[in-house]
Amino acid sequence: MRPLRPTSTERSGRAASRRTLPVMAAVGLTAALALTATACGPGNDDASNKPGTSASSPSDTKIAIPDNVRGVLKKHGIDPDKWKHGEWKDWSKDKWLREAKDFVNPIISGLWDPDRMRDASKPPQQPVDNDISGDKGVTDPTPAPVTAQQVKAPYHQNIPEAGKVFFDSPEGSMVCSATVVKDPAHPGKSNMVWTAGHCVHAGKKGGWYRNIAFVPSYNNSGKSAAQLQHATKQEVAPYGVFWADWAQTSQQWINGGGPTGGQGAPYDFAVLHVTPEKGSTKSLEETVGGALPVDFNAPAVPKIANLTATGYPAAPPYDGQKLFQCSDRPGRLSLAAAYPTMYRVGCTMTGGSSGGGWIAKGADGKPALVSNTSIGPVTAGWLAGPRLGKEAKGVYDSVSKKYAGQQ
Repeated sequence: MRPLRPTSTERSGRAASRRTLPVMAAVGLTAALALTATACGPGNDDASNKPGTSASSPSDTKIAIPDNVRGVLKKHGIDPDKWKHGEWKDWSKDKWLREAKDFVNPIISGLWDPDRMRDASKPPQQPVDNDISGDKGVTDPTPAPVTAQQVKAPYHQNIPEAGKVFFDSPEGSMVCSATVVKDPAHPGKSNMVWTAGHCVHAGKKGGWYRNIAFVPSYNNSGKSAAQLQHATKQEVAPYGVFWADWAQTSQQWINGGGPTGGQGAPYDFAVLHVTPEKGSTKSLEETVGGALPVDFNAPAVPKIANLTATGYPAAPPYDGQKLFQCSDRPGRLSLAAAYPTMYRVGCTMTGGSSGGGWIAKGADGKPALVSNTSIGPVTAGWLAGPRLGKEAKGVYDSVSKKYAGQQ
């Protein structure tokens, strides 16, 4: 079984490990950039009013970069103009990993066009084995498979907070799933997105991914891959494209995460702060009309009657274009006695659904996000997600506080 990764190559599953991981503070990403690389055309919102961005005229293809940002780019050997025109495609895997110690994600307007989004369908992680438990004492029997059901279109009417994450890795373009969550610092105006750690960072032997963007209600009308061959941007991204100007995951995932989860699986969560590609003055929450609260004190497994997992599965028999859900009573999965016990549900979704939100009733009886898809096997029909505790809250609070003073 492998951890589910950000599409286009989402992989699900983590190898169990016995080494104890220290509880560490959330790791921040440095040098997050919001640089508009194309001109603002008619009908587009003016990007010049956004901090850290610059508008350019049709005759000016250069990017105006503040001196401090220019210095950061040079430190990483990045020329924004060359990056914009595809230099990132030419990086060797060694160079990619060497230069990916810090998070650098300049906006490349138009990069994620309908064709590129449709074709990005590989999950980042590999499936795990069906039996990966390292501690039988706190692992419940393998749940019976639950057949994933396609969400009724238009998706936005049923779960407006759900969406798809796109990013580039040394192996190519990949996909994951994600959820708009509330921001305590900006009630009603959140720009925060919850996903899996392996959808933003490769873990122990890798670095931060590039060109990370979130598309809420991707393919809102539920069209097939064939129907999307000539789709417009409005059809695949009806609420726009939002680029990550900050991403944060747990230190445990960075230190111990691997292609099949590894030691980092119980800490496989991440939070993005996003900004609209076209410089809209509306927040993500205002744009989609909703955001879910995150419950860091969800009850133990026996007290949760039902969890609903949502995502865009991309590995066969799915193609990553449609939104699905599974609902099941969760059980427990323990990779090792030293690690937190994970939630596990029956579900036939595959890689690509990684990072998708797990929703249950919160303490107030209203829907709340309590986990996210992390790992799953190829054929057994189950998924596992981390139980969110103090480490997850640390990541969440850190991102919220970073932008607390900004509109």
